[in-house]
This record gives sequence, C-alpha cells and structure tokens, in this order.
Amino acid sequence: MRHRGVIVGLTLIAALVWTPVQEAVAEQSRVRLITTGGTISNRPGGRLSAVELLASVPDLEDLLEAEPEEFANIPSSALTLDQWLQLARRINQVFQTDPALAGIVVTSGTDTLEELAYFLHLTVRHARPVVVVGAMRRPGALGYDGAANLRQALRVAGDAESPGRGVLVVFNNEINSAREVTKTDALHLQAFQSRNNGALGATARDRVIYYRRLDRRHTTTTEFDIERISRLPRVEIVMAYQGASGDLIRTAVDRGADGVVIAGAGAGSTSAGQRDAIAYASEKGVSVVMTSRTGGGRIAPQRVSTEPEESPATRAESRRPRRIAGEDLAPVKARVLLMLALTVSDDRDVIQRMFSEY
Repeated sequence: MRHRGVIVGLTLIAALVWTPVQEAVAEQSRVRLITTGGTISNRPGGRLSAVELLASVPDLEDLLEAEPEEFANIPSSALTLDQWLQLARRINQVFQTDPALAGIVVTSGTDTLEELAYFLHLTVRHARPVVVVGAMRRPGALGYDGAANLRQALRVAGDAESPGRGVLVVFNNEINSAREVTKTDALHLQAFQSRNNGALGATARDRVIYYRRLDRRHTTTTEFDIERISRLPRVEIVMAYQGASGDLIRTAVDRGADGVVIAGAGAGSTSAGQRDAIAYASEKGVSVVMTSRTGGGRIAPQRVSTEPEESPATRAESRRPRRIAGEDLAPVKARVLLMLALTVSDDRDVIQRMFSEY
C-alpha cells in the first residue's frame, strides 16, 4: 500500500507538470505573414510566393503557427502611396476580425522599407505587433539572409513581450523601432540601424530580449484615421547644398506640392536662394519642414519671443518665415509624418505639435 501511494503521488505530480506543457504546445502563437515583394522574394526566374517564403524557414512548425497572405509581389520602389493606404487598412482589418492573432509580419524591399514601416507605425491602430522584414541578398545568392531574417521576425511577432511597442523592424537579429531605424548601407547585411538611439532589442538563441520602449506616440495613440484618408497629400523633399538656387522648391510649390521637406545642411542650414524660396512657399500656404541631411541630431522649433525687447539674434530669427521643425526625424520620415499631418490640419502650430509628439 505504501508503494502504491508513492506511485499515485508521482503520477499526480507528473500530470501537474505535463499538462501545462501540453497546453503550451496546443496554444502556440499564430502569426500572419503579409508579403509585398522585395529582394527577400526576388529569386532568379520568378518571385517566391508567401507560401514558398514560409517553407524556406527552418523548423517553423516548432516555433509558431504561420499563415500566408500575398498583398503584392513587386520591388518596394514600385509600391504606390495608394497601396500604402490599402496595406494599412488591410492590417487593421485583420487585427479587427481575428482577435486571436498574435501579430503580423510584413515583407518589404529594403530600399524604402523604413518609410513603409514608419507609415504603418502611424496608421495601424492596434497594440499587437507588426514586424517589417526584408533581405539584402536575393534567394539563391551566397549568404541569402531572407530565411534567417524572416524566422526572427516571426518569432518577434509571436512573442508575448512585443505588443505595445509600435511597428518593429527586424534584421540580422536586431529589433529596431520603425520610427528610429534607417538603412545605413547599400549592400551589407547589417544595413538597418537606429544610430544614436540604439536597438530596442535582439533575438537571442533562447528568447526575444527587449532593452527599452519608445515613448513617442504611435499605433493605438495615433490621431491619423486611415479609414478617412482617400489620398495622401503631395510632399516633396529638397536637399540643401552649397549654392542651391531654390528653383526646386519654387517648382515643387508651383506644380502643386502641399508640403516640402528640406534636408538641410548641419542643423538645418540652407542657401540664400533656398531661404527666399522657402519664404515663397510659406506665402503660398505650403508647409515647410526643416530636417538635417547629416543622419543625426535634432532640429528644434524656432523661438517666438514675447518679450518687448528682443536680442538681435532673437529678432532676426523671429522675422524668418516660420518653418516646422522636423525634430530628429530623417527627411524621408518627416515626409511621411507631414503627409499624414496634412490630412488633419494645415495649421503650422498643429503640425509642429505633431512633430513634437510622434
């Protein structure tokens, strides 16, 4: 009887230990892969489908349950702004109709990946993660990185610590915020980095690790309602350089631009000709955002003095056409935010507030 009691006790303990393991396997995370194309699928002779991309990921069934959906299969530079709107709406729809879905992975070509990721960061209105991923080398090339990047992106999308962090970009085992990440090299595998801010986390062998969170507004706190936007405003980017005439700014204004982003030298410097052209844009009601072409640093809003006696420097600055400060956003991302901001308001102060919050 004594031995029988021991056996029964061990059996009960084994049942208690074994049952959660069985439940964990049964409740494996489910992730949707939505493909748009890019180098990750661009094999010689034809592009990989969403199903084929998933089939290229080793041991996927041991990680999670992945389901494919093909949105497009083209180079990232061929995606239109209308398709951006359609993709954001589709992601919101998937999350709305499938509450059990853990997250979504979106494939993109690397050339414009950071722009698409930031657009989704501002327009997807759900806390569950959207992870944007791609590859620097095409299928069949020596050192093809697509399957490895996709595997890590799927892990991040299915991880319990990923919700609430905004849209993420996963490359080469690093997790970066869509707001901060930029493509820093045309060819190297380690092409996506957050420079001054550093990565949000990493995909280690045993688990997904996060180091920090992003405090700026995004996803669930965004004020941009993609369902009410039928067309994105036209916003052009013009770079500052020695002796620039300002003709490109004037032409953009005359050809119907709703906004212009200036990639200024240093902390936003422009040529004399460009300064005159910026004044022309302001007179025409075109929003002008100042950013830096350097790849780092912050452009602060202009000072507006209320003092009766201003210093000469303050007085000179207050007489300049009031531009919108792009904060620390890269020019291409400032363009994305300005396009969305202009769907809400063309008031300079309102747009400046958005650049300070997002």
